[in-house]
Amino acid sequence: MDLGEGTKLRFVSSLKVRGWALLGATALCLALPGAITTLGNSAYAGITLEERKLPMHFNWVACQPDCKGWVSAVGIVTADSPKEFDEFARDRQLGGATIVLDSSGGSVNDSIALGRRFRSLGALTTVGTTVRTQTAQGERASVNPEAYCESMCVFLLLSGKTRYVPPAAHVRVHQIWMGDRADDAKAASYNAQDLMIVERDIGRLAKYTFEMGGAGDLLSLALSVPPWEDLHELSPPELRLTNLVTTDAVIDVLPHDNSSVPVAELNSKPVQDRFVSSAVEEQAPMQPAKSTKTAEATVPTGGAATTAAQPQK
Repeated sequence: MDLGEGTKLRFVSSLKVRGWALLGATALCLALPGAITTLGNSAYAGITLEERKLPMHFNWVACQPDCKGWVSAVGIVTADSPKEFDEFARDRQLGGATIVLDSSGGSVNDSIALGRRFRSLGALTTVGTTVRTQTAQGERASVNPEAYCESMCVFLLLSGKTRYVPPAAHVRVHQIWMGDRADDAKAASYNAQDLMIVERDIGRLAKYTFEMGGAGDLLSLALSVPPWEDLHELSPPELRLTNLVTTDAVIDVLPHDNSSVPVAELNSKPVQDRFVSSAVEEQAPMQPAKSTKTAEATVPTGGAATTAAQPQK
């Protein structure tokens, strides 16, 4: 299979006992349709953990009559993600839509391509997971802010024209690395071509970062964390320093909208309550080459992409 040029980042699959317990809860929940609306917090965390390990999928979430809907983007970016987003976006009016991210990262070059698609739509970005609750009036959709945006997901977050990170969200960074050697990066051997691939992709990532309005501090923080160390979680001041956050108001990314945009929430609530509990330029065609990965976070995100190696972080 032609994986294209660049590298695919994979996260270190070193789940602790707590992680395996969550996966067990996930298996049970997946066997019971509709169970997600009644699960406790730990079981729900298991479901989101499992989804975050799978290839990224996109869903439109409606919330009428008092707000616009949003795009839920959950999972790891793979070589198929840009094409699948194109298919998802076809026949939908997504200009200026909000994209809600929950992801462990993924392929470097494919994340760059996907981020440029988001920017070409004038998308708004935030971090969270979609929660659907059955009420007497029907299904209600809201966003749980206790979610993760890690590695290359951080650069997808950067693609938003307006960017909001809720206080409960976790935004974490680390280096990109050779995809087939991220699990034991210290013990692996490397040659000059490997170094060339990594440096080339760092250059592409730097170009993309500045195109999206990010600061050099974002690259500096990410590239200072090797794959054998824990991911670095950005503090509120660092989110500002790196220019990942452009607003402190959730209403700027999930605004009220009384127009005829097709949506589906039945309860009228302040926009802040949507959060539960608290392209332009396409990448030039790439030639086949080795892919790069980044280390994966341990608990609570754990797991590795199930697809073949490709640029990931």
